[in-house]
Amino acid sequence: MSRLVLVPVLAVVFACQRPDAVERIERVAPEPFDGQVAYELLTRQVEFGPRVPGTSGHARQLAWMQEYLGSRADTVEVQPFVHVTAKGDTLRLTNVLARFRPESRDRILLVAHWDTRPTADNEEQESARRQPIPGANDGASGTAVLLALADVLSRHPAPIGVDLLLVDGEDYGPGQEDMYLGATHFAANLPPGYRPLYGIVVDMVGDQDPEYRIEAYSQQYAPEVVERVWTLADGLGYGGVFRRSYGGAISDDHLPLNRAGIRTIDIIDFDYGPGNRYWHTLEDRVENTSPKGLEAVGVVLTELIYRGG
Repeated sequence: MSRLVLVPVLAVVFACQRPDAVERIERVAPEPFDGQVAYELLTRQVEFGPRVPGTSGHARQLAWMQEYLGSRADTVEVQPFVHVTAKGDTLRLTNVLARFRPESRDRILLVAHWDTRPTADNEEQESARRQPIPGANDGASGTAVLLALADVLSRHPAPIGVDLLLVDGEDYGPGQEDMYLGATHFAANLPPGYRPLYGIVVDMVGDQDPEYRIEAYSQQYAPEVVERVWTLADGLGYGGVFRRSYGGAISDDHLPLNRAGIRTIDIIDFDYGPGNRYWHTLEDRVENTSPKGLEAVGVVLTELIYRGG
């Protein structure tokens, strides 16, 4: 995730207060989402090295994801594309779309970016800023949740269709013209007649002290999806993680999807480490992440799916 825009959206109005009494709900998923499994998938990605387009780590992760999803999803579609950056560099990028029950008309879209940032912009030392980030949280965490979810879906058919979209080139940068590339390409090249009920982007969810506040563009474009997710999280006992408070507006992969007519929200942690000091630095390492947030997000998404969306 690259937080290049963090501004108030004045037109957005929503209740920030959590209800005094939250009614607990029973879980209906056929098996619990396992945060430790997701954490192992996070670790596996980091072992490939930075997943910057054009590097060996990027190529290895792509091959691994295709094999992993190919043995679990009903169909796996690869969407290669080329982007020429503002500096004139040519990037060869690939989105991966894993589909479960592709014949189902009613379906939801879950999105995460799998690439990592080529520069550690927020490092104090100038020489360190030219190094790529490890991407344990910013890249691997959201992807890990979706891959672990694919494993559950492969064993237990869902009552609705589910699409897991792993997008490339989200975090290349440094300018926004060279970011959100995979989501932008997908939004401009949707499958024929593709119209999911809604979409959810999962980004930066692996912090050791996770907290997901309501992102302003999500509330502006898809308030009913925000309410559905945060109410479910409350009922499942995750109200302390899914906070009913305003977090500001962030440019992310949900924006091009909303512009394409897919009502999409962003589940994202606004702070990574104390004072957000690990974001876009070489400290974005496995040691600074944990299974806690992965499990919270994974449980909520799993329950959402098996409740029929």
